[in-house]
Amino acid sequence: MYLDLTDEGNKINIYSQLVGGITPRPIAWVSTVDSDGVANIAPYSFFTVASVNPPVLSVTQVNPSDNKNKDTLNNLLATKECVINVVSHELVEQMNQSCGNYPSQVSEFAAVGVEATASQVVKPLSVAAAKVRYECRLREVITISKQSAGGQMMLLDVVGVFIDDNVLIDGYIDPGVLNTVGKMGGNEFATTQQLFSLIRPEL
Repeated sequence: MYLDLTDEGNKINIYSQLVGGITPRPIAWVSTVDSDGVANIAPYSFFTVASVNPPVLSVTQVNPSDNKNKDTLNNLLATKECVINVVSHELVEQMNQSCGNYPSQVSEFAAVGVEATASQVVKPLSVAAAKVRYECRLREVITISKQSAGGQMMLLDVVGVFIDDNVLIDGYIDPGVLNTVGKMGGNEFATTQQLFSLIRPEL
């Protein structure tokens, strides 16, 4: 099968082909707060490191069918701050429940029963049980498309990192202890327990 996306006459639902093939995707559990002080938290699987120097993370909103911004993006535009909570396996059920379509005035922390803790340098709450948390400020939003299923990329400056001492081995995060989950296609997730090592070639 080959999908020719240059032919505008082809009406192809490319979403499933993208999220099914680009796997596993790390999950950013993004906590924000609105201008009225309502705490929000929602998961995003279009997430990666965009830069190390300076440290910048990238989270993309795939626009919903009504073309309205999700609460996360609205809150970021209003308050300029967020926390990226890394999802370990023991948090996956709460993470999944938090992606429900709750009204803006309802805090997912309360609705789902996520225990929160104060962040160090930003106002949004952090997930108390998250073993790694990145406190961030908004750098910019790059709008690729505002139409339905279009992308709006949020670039986030990392201003602080919380790391649970229990996941550190010789000063480095141990992926086996962190035990993150990744998003696959559809309703599927993947664990990161079956690890293997490869040595980089030296040419």
